[in-house]
Amino acid sequence: MQQTILVTGGAGYIGSHTCVCLLEAGYQVIVVDNFSNSNIIAPERVQQITGKTFTVHPVDICDRKTLAAVFAEHDIDAVIHFAGFKAVGESIEQPLNYYHNNIYGTITLCEVMAEAGVKTMIFSSSATVYGMNDNVPFKESAPTSATNPYGHTKLFIEQILQDVCIADPEWTVTLLRYFNPVGAHHSGLIGEDPNGVPNNLMPFISQVAVGRLKKLKIFGNDYPTPDGTGVRDYIHVIDLADGHVKALESTGKQKGVAIYNLGTGHGISVLDVVTTFEKINGIPIPYKIVPRRPGDIASSFADPKKAKNILQWIAKKTLEDMVRDAWNWQQKNPNGYA
Repeated sequence: MQQTILVTGGAGYIGSHTCVCLLEAGYQVIVVDNFSNSNIIAPERVQQITGKTFTVHPVDICDRKTLAAVFAEHDIDAVIHFAGFKAVGESIEQPLNYYHNNIYGTITLCEVMAEAGVKTMIFSSSATVYGMNDNVPFKESAPTSATNPYGHTKLFIEQILQDVCIADPEWTVTLLRYFNPVGAHHSGLIGEDPNGVPNNLMPFISQVAVGRLKKLKIFGNDYPTPDGTGVRDYIHVIDLADGHVKALESTGKQKGVAIYNLGTGHGISVLDVVTTFEKINGIPIPYKIVPRRPGDIASSFADPKKAKNILQWIAKKTLEDMVRDAWNWQQKNPNGYA
């Protein structure tokens, strides 16, 4: 029997790619998105890629009444929860917005789900919950903390969902801790299109390459890493999206909370990403070194063995795939979805 999956934030970067993977795996998809950091064109492109139609509701998850109406209209089996603000710098400037939108929105979603009898959720968490811990590679059992309001919202939501499962054993929750998603669908139809100046490395590089920005800023070259720049675990967004499908397939075998890292298990420096982009795409990327950002750690990468052993999931795409697909998207969409 075909399952129906509600995807909150399904028009966003990771959400839209996950919708592609869900539809290709045979699931029926319902999207809710308030389009505050996404574009209505993305779901249209997803339908173009897959040849399958699905319903998109322009709904804010903080709006209980309209969200409840979505659950009343559809027979939903599970929820994949992406919706939330996600910029670290902005969260420091606007903490109340982040706490209200991310935490209150999730509480509202959980309450509406419970009322509708839907008690299966996959939550979009983040490696930011490991805080300033430098004991890499990070295992799911590592201590958690946060260094900014965005990270705090992920940590608090993880705790809320664990408490929900303790209070009601009918709930099944999977917490997926992402590392650094990059790249785009190979068609170039969907990709990362951030508002304003990008916070993340790959869209910043791509926008320099396409001429929207003059120069890449590299935050610090004095870290205790091979070339002095920060080391991160970059994962192709399609691999990440596939991880959600694998997690969904696994929910029938578990009760309570399961936590998985989604990463490659390999650290790559900022300069390695830049030079690989230049080599694969034949585009020079001018850059300047600027001071470190507060709260950035030298090295962060995953131990993904648990996801491999239990979900039968591994990241398959290479850094070369990531930079090639990111540039393909940016070339075909120099101004994003605009």
